[in-house]
Amino acid sequence: MIILGATSDISQAFIDKVLSENEKKYPKIYLVTSSFDETQRLARHLQVKYKQDTEVILMDITQTIDYSVFDSIETDLLFCAAGFLGKNTEEGLYDANNTEKIIQINYHGLVPIINYWAQRFEKVGKGTIIGLSSVAGLRGRQSNFIYGSAKAGFMVYLDGLRNYLYHRGVHVMTVLPGFMSTKMTVGLPLPKLLTSSPKKAAQIIYKAYNKKRNKIYVSGIWWYIMTVIRVIPEFIFKKMRM
Repeated sequence: MIILGATSDISQAFIDKVLSENEKKYPKIYLVTSSFDETQRLARHLQVKYKQDTEVILMDITQTIDYSVFDSIETDLLFCAAGFLGKNTEEGLYDANNTEKIIQINYHGLVPIINYWAQRFEKVGKGTIIGLSSVAGLRGRQSNFIYGSAKAGFMVYLDGLRNYLYHRGVHVMTVLPGFMSTKMTVGLPLPKLLTSSPKKAAQIIYKAYNKKRNKIYVSGIWWYIMTVIRVIPEFIFKKMRM
């Protein structure tokens, strides 16, 4: 399998879950990352714990991508957890570099790479693409509307890709994590009852992957929360602080 965003806590938990559940190891796991040293530590962990052959691919998705690095890779599973929360303070919302980075990492830089693999999977008539979006993409809110807009775009892209590839033997699954206790959210005041761990997320994603689910929430309570948020009339919603 190939992992986009290999330093993500959810990526690492998912890899652990897959390898612990499968006696037959994947021939090779490819870890795509912009943080080489950190990902090398993950690769060594997998090699020691599971005797798993791994390769780290250094790639910055905010830059021009050299797709030739993928040419020799054979896989039927693409797991995409690349993401960047950015600064959601008032200052950050108007910062051009912050805005560009949020959009690039969460949407603009991902779509061409996933399209590359979608085409590869389509040619052989099989494969699975798992993409992590966010409940933030279900309705724009003042607290994170730039991040939310990028995740919304990514979610709609996965919706359309799933529809397109269904008739070609390839499955696309969208994951909506909700609040997660990860490196990306360190320091944020997350409510414990609404926050999931990467380990729990990995278990749910793995189960849904095997069942070929289409769109899942890591925690079911977020379905209820976002259903309520989405039906609030706009003339009321715009006055709320969320």
